[in-house]
Amino acid sequence: MPKSPKSAIKPDLFAADLRKQKIDRMGDPLVAFETHIDFAALAADVDQAAPRPVSPQGGRPPFPTETMVRILFLKRVNNLSDEQMEYQLLDRMSYQRFCGLMDSASIPDRTTMWTFENRIGEVGAQALFDGIERQLLKHGYIARGGHIIDATLVPAPKQHFSKDDKEMLKEGAMPADWSPAKRRQKDLDATWTKKHGKSHHGYKLSINVDKRYKVIRKIETGTAATHDSQHFEAVLNTSNTSRDVYADKGYPSAEREAQLQEAGYRNHIQRKGQRNHPLSERQKQRNQRIARVRARVEHPFAAIAQMGGKFIRTIGQARANFAMTMMAASYNLKRLVYLKQAGVVAF
Repeated sequence: MPKSPKSAIKPDLFAADLRKQKIDRMGDPLVAFETHIDFAALAADVDQAAPRPVSPQGGRPPFPTETMVRILFLKRVNNLSDEQMEYQLLDRMSYQRFCGLMDSASIPDRTTMWTFENRIGEVGAQALFDGIERQLLKHGYIARGGHIIDATLVPAPKQHFSKDDKEMLKEGAMPADWSPAKRRQKDLDATWTKKHGKSHHGYKLSINVDKRYKVIRKIETGTAATHDSQHFEAVLNTSNTSRDVYADKGYPSAEREAQLQEAGYRNHIQRKGQRNHPLSERQKQRNQRIARVRARVEHPFAAIAQMGGKFIRTIGQARANFAMTMMAASYNLKRLVYLKQAGVVAF
């Protein structure tokens, strides 16, 4: 009788432990997050800003806030939906270990994740953003080199309304044939705008990035129709060690220049040509010098795009604000890890 062919598959009761050891040797990328980010402190910030509800009737206890914060960042950094995140937690050993779920018989499902995000809302997202900023400062990465201010459009699902619906909405009334379920699927907050001749629908995220570390220091959110310049004062960061302020051609005005001068800032806002008054050669050269520095603000936007893009799939301003704040917080979290891994010395 011929012998059965040999196989490299060897059953082992300790196979899971052996695979875990090999992952450690190869280098689990999530270990860097574990090493440099204090998730317990972030969880405490969230619980302070949005306390966990206590049910007088008892019921199933919730998952720890720290576990949910870790899941929230994994989901955002990897652009996963709630359903995809639930699957990955069930399937991936590295995710289970990172979230402290290796020995847990229960795994947070999609409903649990959705409930947690709705519980913390905009306040919780801002608490995470502020908490990461405190950890950056703790490591010595204070805002240095000057302010670079810019805005980006954040697309949202396009809404389709009939002519009659539009007329009623303009008058502040709700169409009579809209059921509560249909109303929940209509985003009445997102607006339209035009940029470079193309129409865009959604929201706007304005940021202030420091020149030295390319960390997002302040943010402001609004709808797409909000002009970039309307967020300028809101994102100025008084803690930056430099008084240099960089911005593109969408921000200059005589009033703003006077305010910056009065406040002691050095104006590096690009000039914009006017009809019958084109820019001089010297002004063009100034714009080019500013552009070389201002280009650094595009790096955070590109990094956010690499994390899955800026498109949001939520309904309404409140959830859009939550999503945009989490975009900025997730970028800063990754940026802190990069700075530490790359050995960038704070000074």
